Amino acid sequence: EVQLVESGGGLVQPGGSLRLSCAASGFTFRYYYMSWFRRAPGKGLEWVSGISTGSSTTRYVDSVKGRFTISRDNAENTLYLQMDNLKPADTAVYYCAKYKAPYYTATSDDTKDYSSWGQGTQVTVSS
Repeated sequence: EVQLVESGGGLVQPGGSLRLSCAASGFTFRYYYMSWFRRAPGKGLEWVSGISTGSSTTRYVDSVKGRFTISRDNAENTLYLQMDNLKPADTAVYYCAKYKAPYYTATSDDTKDYSSWGQGTQVTVSS
C-alpha cells in the first residue's frame, strides 16, 4: 500500500523558515517524479514544486522561486521542501504527491497526473 506521510508544518513568523518532510513507503520511491502542492484557506489546490527521480530537474511556481527548495533522498525514501523567507500568503495545508507512473522524465503541475497523496501538514505564517 502506498503511503505518503508529511511532517514539519507549524506556526512561524513572517520571514521565518520551515522544512517539510514526506516519508514514502509501499512503492519504489526513486522511480517516481514527486511534487508538493498546497491548499490555502478558501482556495483550490495549487502545485508548488516538483522534482525528477534523480533530482536533476526541479521546478517551482513563480510565487516561491528563490525562497523554497525541493529535494529528495532516494536512499531514505523521503521528499523535502525547505521554505525560507515565509510570507503570510504561504499559509496553507501542504501535500506531497506521487506521479501516476514510474520513469516519468518530464514535469507536471496537473493534479490529475498524481495518483497518491499524503494527508497534509499545516503551515501558518503569522505574526
